[in-house]
Formats: sequence, structure tokens, C-alpha cells
Amino acid sequence: MFWEQLLNGLTLGSTYALIALGYTMVYGIIQLINFAHGEIYMFGAFVGLFLVTVAGADLFTALIGAMIFCMILGMLVERIAYRPLRGKSSRLSALISAIGVSIFLSTLMALIRGTNTTRYPNILEINTYHIGGLEISSLQIIILVVSALLMIGLQLLIQKTKIGKAMRACSQDLDASSLMGINVNRVISATFAIGSSLAAAGGVLVGIYYNAVWPYMGMMAGLKAFAAAVLGGIGSIPGAMIGGLTLGVMEIMGVAYLSSSYKDAIAFAILIIVLIIRPQGILGKKITKKV
Repeated sequence: MFWEQLLNGLTLGSTYALIALGYTMVYGIIQLINFAHGEIYMFGAFVGLFLVTVAGADLFTALIGAMIFCMILGMLVERIAYRPLRGKSSRLSALISAIGVSIFLSTLMALIRGTNTTRYPNILEINTYHIGGLEISSLQIIILVVSALLMIGLQLLIQKTKIGKAMRACSQDLDASSLMGINVNRVISATFAIGSSLAAAGGVLVGIYYNAVWPYMGMMAGLKAFAAAVLGGIGSIPGAMIGGLTLGVMEIMGVAYLSSSYKDAIAFAILIIVLIIRPQGILGKKITKKV
């Protein structure tokens, strides 16, 4: 029972981690909480559904298609809603803009698809394997493997590529990076694109795992992923991964051993506790501002 719930928690947590990475990447560079990120995740789920039902795509084609679509959507959101406000107004204005984009995207999808839940078709033959006393499905294996590969790929991109080096430089100091010849706007746009593609992957995987998508699915998932990013240390990519997995495990354990009524409350209780005890999160660094 415990090991099966732990596996379920890791499966859910890996999707939270994919969404949390987008929050932490954007915050690490421009100190903005992109509250429209949950809706990007929702759009990814619906684009995957469209590719499966209309185009007859398989899982991995739908996954790649949704990631590409949301990369473009993320860059559009950054270009239209955030870039005009950067450096010309307070962070509060950008935050309000993010909330506005979130409401716009969820309402747009509700107008297109309606507010009812849509079921994903069965596009995979689900097999169940027994390892000792542990029961694991082929779908859980796919979700864990795909999530792990995406996280490893992101870490390699950040550490080993030119754009990754530029992202790390911008996270240290945007103005100095600009003076050193880095195209800051291009780096920020790339950050939104990468974060949005990871959220889209999470949306498709969650849609297939729970066999359901709806226009407002991004609101709660986005808030929980934000809590995961804070738990791991917002601005830290490994922290977002750890925070997402930890939150998923604790949420599933709470449902299994307490009550399903506490499912959504657990994430925010953890957020409050972390902010009180360790505001910088598990892997976050405490920053001292000079006066």
C-alpha cells in the first residue's frame, strides 16, 4: 500500500515539477510570477487532445505537437503582455497583467470547448507489471520516464549550451548581461518558450493519466506547481524538480492516509509552513540586500 501510494505520488509530482520549472525559470530571470503558466499547461492538454482525436496522432506525436504549440503561445504571451511593462512600471503591474492573461486564456478555452470535462480517448494499451509487491502500470512508467528525460534535458541545456549560459548570466544581472552583448529580450523569450513547452508536456501526460481535461484545470494545477516551486526554492531548477516530487508524494499520502477532502489544502499548508520556517525553500539561497 505504502509503496504503491509513493509511486502514485511520484507520478503526480513529476507533472507538478514540469509546471514548476516554468515558474522558477521565469522568476529566476525577471523576478515575475507568471500566473498565466497554469493556463499554458491547460492549452497543452487540449492541443494534445485535438491532435489525438482529430489528427489521429499517437502519444509522442501529440506530446511534441503540444510542446511546439505552447512554445509559440508562451512567447506570444511574453511579447504582448509582459515585455511592454518590463522596466517601465512596477512588478505589480506585470503581476496584474499575468492574472489578466490567465483569466483570458481559460475563458477563451471555455468559449471554444465549453466548460464540461472532456475525456481523452484510450490511445495506449495499458499493461500492469508486478515487481515484488509493487504494482506499476505502463502509463506510470511512461510518465516518469518522459518527465525525467525532459528534466535532464533541461538541466543539460542550462549547463552545456550557449542559450543556457546566457540564461544563467541574465539570472545574475540583466543589465550587466545586456552590456556584455547578450540579447536579453531573446533570452527571456526563449525562457518562456522552454518553460511553456514543459508545462504543455505535463498537460498532455495529466490528461492521459486522469483521462480528463477541462478549461479551468490550469488554475489549481498552476497554484500547486507554484507552491512546489516555492517549496524547492523559486529560482532554482533542481529545487523545482524536488519541490514538485515532494508535493506530489505528500498530496497522495494525505489523500491515502487522511482524507481526499484535504487534497487541495495540503499543497497550500505546505506552502505556508515553508514560508514560515524556510522562506527561501529547500535549495533556495538566502539573499541579503544591501541598504
